[in-house]
Amino acid sequence: MREYPDDPEAADVRSLLETLYELAGADFRAYAYSSVKRRMLVQVGRENTGTIAGLEKLVRHDPATRDRLITTLTIHVTAMFRDPAFYRALREELVPMARTYPFIRLWVAGCSTGEEVYSLAILLQEEGLYSRCRIYATDLNERVVQKARHGIFPLSAMQEYTRNYQRAGGTRSFAEYYTADSEFAILRPALRENVVFAVHNLVGDASFNEFHAIFCRNVMIYFNRSLQDRVHGLLYDSLMTYGYLGLGRSETIRFTPHAADYEEVSAREKLFRKIR
Repeated sequence: MREYPDDPEAADVRSLLETLYELAGADFRAYAYSSVKRRMLVQVGRENTGTIAGLEKLVRHDPATRDRLITTLTIHVTAMFRDPAFYRALREELVPMARTYPFIRLWVAGCSTGEEVYSLAILLQEEGLYSRCRIYATDLNERVVQKARHGIFPLSAMQEYTRNYQRAGGTRSFAEYYTADSEFAILRPALRENVVFAVHNLVGDASFNEFHAIFCRNVMIYFNRSLQDRVHGLLYDSLMTYGYLGLGRSETIRFTPHAADYEEVSAREKLFRKIR
């Protein structure tokens, strides 16, 4: 993280990040400074500590406060079938490759609360591939991983998700994939059957398998260049040759140490294939 000597709170930001790393192993030290500080200040207001230094004191002595801060610092802007054209690209590019394998492994790195994971499960089910897939869904934050496991989302979001699903090339009625009560939509248990949810830290943890496809979308935009390069190395090591890598629309492999190791499959949708 770049230092900001003109910012009187820079030392407090740095100290709180070191405390989180020391006590929880949560490493946000290479995240973009402005984003980290902004989210810390949001939590200062929620916890009513007055200052970032005051928030650190509370974090040191209260694990619940610590968990809430980690949740705030971990970005969770997501939706089912977000960027529908990306899923259309998967149907056109990934699915034909997947049909040539008896079993495929996919990794959703930075899965947040699970919307992207279940979108992928639905797509694979509709393409007749889900029964021979294993999806590994990981995130730094144990709380959001637990939420993702449940597959329960606000009923109020289903109208948006239905539109996304239709634009993504969905072939059924989206309502078939969930049951509803007055407040929540509960996804069908079958969509979780081939998903392994786990806590994994992209910053410090190692590769744990070899995958046919990896999706790490809208995660690295919050990292500095050094951390982006490190994570790209992890993803490269985890992806089989001719496997697919999906990034967010604001992300790229250009200017990374592995830029020459991929070919561009879809420039707009940031879908790449590892060629060496």
